[in-house]
Amino acid sequence: MNNGEKTPKILLTRKLPEAAEKAFANTFDCTFNPADKPMTSQEILAAAEGFDGLAVTSMDKFPAEIIKALPGSVRIMATVSVGHEHIDHHAARSRNIATTNTPDVLTDATADIALLLLLGAARGAHWGERMIRENRWPPPSMVTPLGSDVSGQRLGILGMGRIGQAVAKRASAFGMTIHYHNRKAVDDSLAPGATFHASFESMLPHCDFLSVNCAMTPETKGLINARTLALLPRGAIVVNTARGGVVDDDSLIAALQSGHIAAAGLDVFANEPNLDPRYRTLENTFLLPHLGSATLNTRTKMALKALDNLKDFFSGKKPRDQFN
Repeated sequence: MNNGEKTPKILLTRKLPEAAEKAFANTFDCTFNPADKPMTSQEILAAAEGFDGLAVTSMDKFPAEIIKALPGSVRIMATVSVGHEHIDHHAARSRNIATTNTPDVLTDATADIALLLLLGAARGAHWGERMIRENRWPPPSMVTPLGSDVSGQRLGILGMGRIGQAVAKRASAFGMTIHYHNRKAVDDSLAPGATFHASFESMLPHCDFLSVNCAMTPETKGLINARTLALLPRGAIVVNTARGGVVDDDSLIAALQSGHIAAAGLDVFANEPNLDPRYRTLENTFLLPHLGSATLNTRTKMALKALDNLKDFFSGKKPRDQFN
């Protein structure tokens, strides 16, 4: 902060880990959300009056009409998330409101969840766990119930950014052969032994497993659909830790019901938390409630990164993670 200026006022829309909130309180004049009660858009607009900045999350939606209605005092929105599609970038830019996110600090946590989903979907963690909890251990059999092998199989990765690279590294430890599609090939040192495919469609026939790790963009929305799923070998398994909107739910559910897709491991869904209820009825789905970054260490690092962006901004520097 500049000497002689008043301490900027920051509104935090959701509760953050204790260490992060202490750091915020030691840096800015903060108003917290101690009960962690979700705030409606109208509540945020009312509470933001007179504040210089907002620390928000991906759970808070900021379409154009809400950004246009923000008090004139608000100069920056720092989202405690990597994804930033919940903020209308054009509306923020037109209001001269800076926007930042928190990349790099949740790579390992999200990659761990991707491997959990991959293993859980392949080996029937959903139905196996239910058998134990519901006290219906099946009689001995050599043919049922059965899962799918992971070791030595082919994994296709859609999006070879930091998270995709971390998934590839973990999967390689299982002896999986790695294929990937990205906007461009990455350096061999970042994905050793992996095969690059210039088109997504050309990769799919080589995938026993498909891990979705791409950003949500107009180009990737609904990219996992009936046409692309049909290009996967019968019995392939789909894992998504990116964004729910990359997957067309009708298409994936139909493929799961037909058996063309053997199983799916999903941590993200369209219209969270109101996911398509048909997923809950399928025995070949392993479902988690968006836990990709849900460790104390990771969430603390995310919040502190948002704090660093705010500190940069109010010190007259361009925030390191500004995206508009």
